[in-house]
Amino acid sequence: MAETFIDTATWARRETFEYFKGFDKPYFNVCVKLDAAPLKAALAARGGGSFGLACYWLALRVANRHEAFRLRLKDGRVRLLDEISAGITVLREDESISFAYLPNDGDWARFEQRADALVEAARHGRTPFDPRLDEEAVIHFTTLPWLHFSSFSHARNWGREDAVPKMAFGRADADGARLWLPFSVEVHHALMDGLHLGRYVQEMEAAMAAPEAWLGAAS
Repeated sequence: MAETFIDTATWARRETFEYFKGFDKPYFNVCVKLDAAPLKAALAARGGGSFGLACYWLALRVANRHEAFRLRLKDGRVRLLDEISAGITVLREDESISFAYLPNDGDWARFEQRADALVEAARHGRTPFDPRLDEEAVIHFTTLPWLHFSSFSHARNWGREDAVPKMAFGRADADGARLWLPFSVEVHHALMDGLHLGRYVQEMEAAMAAPEAWLGAAS
C-alpha cells in the first residue's frame, strides 16, 4: 500500500507543526469524565459483553473517524494512515504486564469475539511480551480499574518520533443514574491542537450517550 504524506509546506498547521515538533515534550493530555451508564445498559440489553473491550472499541472507532488521530511522524514528515487498530495492556495471571493487539473492526460482536481470544492468550502467557515499538498504526490503550483518576501521564521514550496517541480509562464510579468513567487522552501537539482533541472527546461523549447506534442490533 502506498504511503500518504501531508504536504506540510501548504498545510494550514505548518507553523504550529514546525514549532512543536522539536519540543523535548511535545505532548499534551486531557482527562475527562464520560457517562458510561448507557453503554452498560446497552451491553446488558444485548445479553452481556465486556465493558472494558467495549470502551476500547468505541474509542478506537471514533478515533478512526478523525484524521488528526491517524497522523504519525516519519523521518520528520507527517504520514496519514488509512486505518488504526488498538494496542492494549493486559494484566497477566502472575500480575506482570503484557500486550495484546486488537484489529480495527466495524462490527462490535466480531471485534469482541476476536479480542477476547487475544486478551486471554496474553493473560495466560501464551503470547510473548511484545511492545511492538515500530508499530505506529495503533492507539495505545491502558486501564487502571483500581483508580478513579483526575489526571494521568504516560511513560514516553523522548528519543523516538513517538506520535501514537495514548488513552487510559479508570475506575467507573456511580453517581445516581450516572456512571462516571475517567478517560485520559494524550496526543502530539505537532500533529493536532485542542480543537481536534475537543472534537474527538465530544464525539466520544455522544457515542457513550447513544451506544446502541454503534453496537448494532442485539443478536
